[in-house]
Amino acid sequence: MTTVEAEGRAAVLNRLRRAHGQLAGVIAMVEEGRDCREVVTQLAAVSRALDRAGFKIVASNMRRCVSGESAMTAEELERLFLTLA
Repeated sequence: MTTVEAEGRAAVLNRLRRAHGQLAGVIAMVEEGRDCREVVTQLAAVSRALDRAGFKIVASNMRRCVSGESAMTAEELERLFLTLA
């Protein structure tokens, strides 16, 4: 694994860990009966964090595909990307 790949993996893991913590917070908010606006706002933040992690993974594979290093075709990457949309 190259340094760039390791940095990309670290970035994705950081985003996922952040989303994990945010989701735990949302669960606690629901258990406490917090205002729905607060809950939905935090839930939207979790959703964005997960989306960004997914986009980072796809983008990394797109770069590898362009350089000829990815096992995925451009069509497979496009379908993968569209699953996040």
